[in-house]
Amino acid sequence: MTPELGIVLPAFNERGNVEPVLDALRASLHGIFYEVILVDDDSEDGTADLARSLSARYPELRVIQRINRYGLASACIEGMMASHAPYLAVMDCDLQHDEKILPQMLERLKTEKLDIVIGTRHAEGGSTGDFAASRRAISDTGRLLSRAIYRENISDPMSGFFVLDRRFLLQVVRTLSGTGYKILLDLLASAPQPVRFGEVGYTFRSRVHGSSKLDLLVSLEYLELLLDKLMGNYVPPRFVLFGMVGLVGLVLNLVLFDLLSEGLGLTLPVALAISGVVVMTANYWMNNQFTFRKFRLRGWGLLKGLGVFYLACSIGLFANVELATALRQSGFNQAAAVLTGVAVGSLWNYFMSSMLVWQIQRRRRRLAY
Repeated sequence: MTPELGIVLPAFNERGNVEPVLDALRASLHGIFYEVILVDDDSEDGTADLARSLSARYPELRVIQRINRYGLASACIEGMMASHAPYLAVMDCDLQHDEKILPQMLERLKTEKLDIVIGTRHAEGGSTGDFAASRRAISDTGRLLSRAIYRENISDPMSGFFVLDRRFLLQVVRTLSGTGYKILLDLLASAPQPVRFGEVGYTFRSRVHGSSKLDLLVSLEYLELLLDKLMGNYVPPRFVLFGMVGLVGLVLNLVLFDLLSEGLGLTLPVALAISGVVVMTANYWMNNQFTFRKFRLRGWGLLKGLGVFYLACSIGLFANVELATALRQSGFNQAAAVLTGVAVGSLWNYFMSSMLVWQIQRRRRRLAY
């Protein structure tokens, strides 16, 4: 018999919350035939092993343990697609979402023939609970930025708690970015027509076990999602991040060159050489940490990659200078010649870095099998 509701719990290092959240769902979902799909990103604390050991006591539980595949959004997509239920719910495994409103959310979804019902912290009956001022500011900024890709009057587009119709998921699943932690915004922005939505307020609870996953990388992945929805069909978000790292490197280069030449009195070639090597090294580190974080190099691979990065960027710099010089001599004004050279050099650096340094295509194929 097919469950009516499939509840997806993305998890990473949530061992202490697995049994409590299963008990809470049982207490709240009387009369609803449901299944729970826990999607674990290979937690170090043994979350998946514990969940499997509980399957005899909780027959409604299924476990998906992902190896070398990470990210909350992609975990949610994989979990939803693994369920046969006509209605699907996504909520955190950490008990911060109020499972008691799930029956109300499901009832509204069915009776009002909605695509999705969102648990909101920012409408009537909702609250952010014990959010610190800094966390509230981050959340408010994220809500404001979300208007760039989805303009409907949804009070909490950053919510990770919602119930949706499976038919709606199937309409949008192939156009989802699957990036970062904000799967709801991805779903809404990917819809080909206006989304029929409802909202139910709830109070966001404090975490008891485990630790929050909110950090700089989460914010960066949110930015990547926005970039993908704004220009992903034309410019890869990773290239934009690569360019942003390059701009930081440019500023660092100017400051360091001035310090070496004016402050320390080094000759022009020496100052240029030192600042160039330092900036290339800094750019490599930033790209490894952020731009290519899913393909991050470590150990010997990190050192080997640095050498290839030096070579690729040196060729890109040479191409930049030669092209800009040729264009200037052909009659182009200086600004146009320089910008064209920079653009071509940046494209070269990006594609060579992708293919030779971080070897994205080869490593993607390896992870797929």
